[in-house]
Amino acid sequence: MRDKFYITTPIYYVNDNPHIGHAYTTLSCDVMARFKRLDGYDVLFLTGTDEHGQKVERAAREAGTDPATFCDEVSENFRILAREWNFSNDQFIRTTEQRHIRSVQALWRRLEEAGEIYLGTYEGWYAIRDEAFYTEDELGVDDAGRKVAPSGAPVEWVKEPSYFFRLSAWQDRLLKLYEDRPDFIMPEVRRNEVVSFVGGGLNDLSISRTGFTWGIPVPGDSRHVMYVWIDALTNYITAVGYPDESSELFTSWWPALHMVGKDILRFHAVYWPAFLMAAGIEVPGRIFAHGWWTSEGKKISKSLGNVIVPSEIVARYGLDQVRYTLMREVNFGNDGDFSHRGAMLRCNHDLANDYGNLAQRVLKMIARNCRGRVPPPGTLRDQDRELLAQGRGLVDRLRRHIEIQAFQLMLRDIWEVIGAANRYIDAEAPWKLRDVDPQRMETVLYCTAELIRILALLTQPVMPESSARLLDQLAVPDDRRDFASIDEEHSLRPGCPLPEPEGVFPRLAESTS
Repeated sequence: MRDKFYITTPIYYVNDNPHIGHAYTTLSCDVMARFKRLDGYDVLFLTGTDEHGQKVERAAREAGTDPATFCDEVSENFRILAREWNFSNDQFIRTTEQRHIRSVQALWRRLEEAGEIYLGTYEGWYAIRDEAFYTEDELGVDDAGRKVAPSGAPVEWVKEPSYFFRLSAWQDRLLKLYEDRPDFIMPEVRRNEVVSFVGGGLNDLSISRTGFTWGIPVPGDSRHVMYVWIDALTNYITAVGYPDESSELFTSWWPALHMVGKDILRFHAVYWPAFLMAAGIEVPGRIFAHGWWTSEGKKISKSLGNVIVPSEIVARYGLDQVRYTLMREVNFGNDGDFSHRGAMLRCNHDLANDYGNLAQRVLKMIARNCRGRVPPPGTLRDQDRELLAQGRGLVDRLRRHIEIQAFQLMLRDIWEVIGAANRYIDAEAPWKLRDVDPQRMETVLYCTAELIRILALLTQPVMPESSARLLDQLAVPDDRRDFASIDEEHSLRPGCPLPEPEGVFPRLAESTS
């Protein structure tokens, strides 16, 4: 039986259209999911949309429609994003689905039966944009002297009946969880933030509202709808069959790796594990919080007109080029800046010059000098064996990086081998060997083509379409494109005819920048 791997994006709020942050989070999950599938795992990759709450209700009203119709329209935009970016998600969940309503209400009942929920009155500051309550000492002041949340969102004073979750009772148990499992929250800087927050003391958490109606009704008290976070977070177990905890679906897939932006880390790393522990359900495997993107060194905002639209940058640079750039540009977990100059450099230097040119010149030399067939390896020298060993040894290094979501290091290691291959070609100069030692030329071209096969297998998670085109040009069968095929047993077969080579990574004109 193959090992299981379950990975989730946060479900995206439908009050606006997808932006670069949504694409980046889902891309990171897609890379993980593709890597694990290629490495022999059964994978469940979940994404979807969060469709309840006051913010959605208001956005629908402003759009002149009802919330259900509004959610249908905006949710579809996230499905379109998944198709445009070639995401390989296995499920797309919506919180308006009946299976989710059943799941959330079952979790509520479980918490209520455990004595973890009580009815009270909430009075305090609430940010509709964040769907979050804040204490007085968390608030700041904007330029106009108005109180704002840490995110900059305006806040309003709310007083209404509310059900509360006894979060304050979970402080010590949460701290013990963080201590016992130091990699439960990553990266470390985010873990430290959460430990500090929880260590400072927790208040009970308001988990229902009566000021609006667009939400899942509280079981037994339809005057209340559930507060968005208990609703939204439960999607991760809805997708694997909760409340049917004894089902094979649930027992084989849960727990998951959650990938989130740092702005929603508190909800995932504090509230969610507390809900789960209180309900007697296993906590997630890990919560990884990545950073934010700026654009050309400036905070992204509609008012500045510098919003990065996912479809536009794909049209400008190419899909796999953008996927590579986002995964390579920053250390995953840190903030990053998207600049057109930086994207151009990645496309032209890393992809067109380093990787693409390596593949093109080798495949063209094989087409011209080896009758378009894989040449025989001949007698290998030390430098040949060393080059192939670097390629075959890559997969273990990449596994170590992927386990801690170090995508940039994964690509760095791949590009080190690409660099070694380019130096090998320059040193061996097969174009000179053609006349003086054609057998040695064939050996050099074979070794380099075999290395390109390995590189194309390993770059599939980040650049699936481009890698597939390279593997097509090497006549690699579809059933030999997983990581188990990296070994020598699955090497290129001498004499195998190859199709006419075509460039995979075109050089972009500088005027595009």
